[in-house]
Amino acid sequence: MTLLEDTRARLGAIGAWLPSAPLAPPPDVERAATRRLAGLGYRSVWSGEGPGTREVFAHFGDLLASVPDVVLGAGIANVWLRPGRTARRGGATLAHAHPGRFVLGVGVGHAFQAAAHGEQYRPVDRMRAYLSEMDADAAENPSPVPFPRVLAAVGPQMLALSRDHADGAHPFAQPVSHTAYAREILGPGKLLIPQQTFLLGTREDARQSVRRRVAQSREHRVRAYLAGWKRLGYTEADIDGPSDRLVDDLVLWGDAKTIAKRLDEVLDAGADHVLLTPSAPTFESTVDALAELAPAAVR
Repeated sequence: MTLLEDTRARLGAIGAWLPSAPLAPPPDVERAATRRLAGLGYRSVWSGEGPGTREVFAHFGDLLASVPDVVLGAGIANVWLRPGRTARRGGATLAHAHPGRFVLGVGVGHAFQAAAHGEQYRPVDRMRAYLSEMDADAAENPSPVPFPRVLAAVGPQMLALSRDHADGAHPFAQPVSHTAYAREILGPGKLLIPQQTFLLGTREDARQSVRRRVAQSREHRVRAYLAGWKRLGYTEADIDGPSDRLVDDLVLWGDAKTIAKRLDEVLDAGADHVLLTPSAPTFESTVDALAELAPAAVR
């Protein structure tokens, strides 16, 4: 069995993506929540790295040692926080200690992070150089245990880089329709692990969730997500509304059975593994929503 075949088998169809900041809880609460989600059948649990979060490799080292029998994914390790060789060795260290249980997601972050390091934001060039550094280190110091590497990818160039120089892609904050778009670029062989927001509630609840996300993206100058929506045909009017079409495509809303049926759309469009994130105000309510959805959605 190849690394990608083994990873697909371990991941299954459905995982969870938990907030890293500012909702992140104390470590003991997060350990208990991860054990709870694994017990409910979620095959993986992911979290990210950004301003104010824990350092991703120390964070996942603690979780891997504390929570058995679930795959953990870094979504993502940020390229601005460490050299490529350090990220590669961090992943290799965790994979060696916990074979088959760690997926390394790598992401180039956003323009404000590049500016904080005094650099221009050229995400594809930066990622290509970073992967080359990782690969050079791997050639000199091979990992005793292989582990998958996926890229935070939304646009066509980063998806192509995911296809040609990684094991797949981890799109974030994109509509359901992005999955088919991403699969077409990736081709059939590579991993496609999208994050998908859901909300146990009404379309109006989902609309308010989208409005908050748009406002936060503009406030923090996170333009990649909005650009991804426009690439799929959504207009400024759709985004500013937001329109019913965008709300329904960006957030899986309704009762648990309705959301589970919508998940089939994402899987049928080519996702290997869908990471679910509730639109919820606290870490505790995030975990509770995942628990409520699990009987209908986990398969």
